[in-house]
Amino acid sequence: MTALKSGNGPVKLTLRYGLLVVVALIFIFPLVFMLVSSLKPDQQLLSDTSSLRAFLPVGDISLDNYFAAFKRAPVALFIFNSILVTAITVVLSLFLCSMAAFSFACITWRGRELVLAIIIATLIVPFETIAIPMLMVVNNLPWVSSSGVTFGWLNSYHVQIVPFIADGLTIFLFVQYFRDLPKELIEAARLDGATWFQVYSKVIVPISGPVFATAAILKFLAMYNQYLWPLMTTQSEQFRPVMVGLQYFFQLNIAWGEVMAYLSLITIPVLAFYLFLQRAFIASIASTGIKG
Repeated sequence: MTALKSGNGPVKLTLRYGLLVVVALIFIFPLVFMLVSSLKPDQQLLSDTSSLRAFLPVGDISLDNYFAAFKRAPVALFIFNSILVTAITVVLSLFLCSMAAFSFACITWRGRELVLAIIIATLIVPFETIAIPMLMVVNNLPWVSSSGVTFGWLNSYHVQIVPFIADGLTIFLFVQYFRDLPKELIEAARLDGATWFQVYSKVIVPISGPVFATAAILKFLAMYNQYLWPLMTTQSEQFRPVMVGLQYFFQLNIAWGEVMAYLSLITIPVLAFYLFLQRAFIASIASTGIKG
């Protein structure tokens, strides 16, 4: 019986890893197709889609599509705008939403359950239903800058950042995680004389790496893929993000090689952020003070 069990171990392990490899290939194929297609001229790109050559860097391979993409649109500016807006929004969102969630999960105050229920209820409201009212509001809001007080937030970075700093999903994620943390840690810190902000910053945050990483990934993807709101609020190339910039490649004659090159370029920040956050996530798990 022991030999049978030990014999089944490597077989099961091989099947498991084989399944994981198949799943990984399914997810990586679109990236490979995008990258390979960005190196081919349009005629070859379209003809190769009917065979496995679509996933192979064969034929007339060059970087011409990338040079053409930079000539057609200010690609670097669009990527910079998206990274700037996304990074600021993610940082502010993690800080403010986690603090709000801490108050809901760890501090007792009158009406907190009602307020939390209202915040969670906003998740069922489609953004398209509030886009026009939001546009009318931000078009009349004041903003203080180096040139003085101005009214109207259109054509700016802050119009893409401020409305999305706080959201129901991020707060809900933090609340659910904070509620599962040991209450003894909070009670011990309070008995030692720590303020609520000290409890949050020195006790809760250091052991909440997984939820911070999860919330950061979801927020990053949501902000980096923004299209409708930037399209409505930015008329100048100076502030447009990558998704709005994609429409430059569908005007007049569509060059699919340039489209693939543009998509490859705007995917790089997403992959870089994922790899960075993966390391941060592993480090947070290794350094946490809570052990089973």
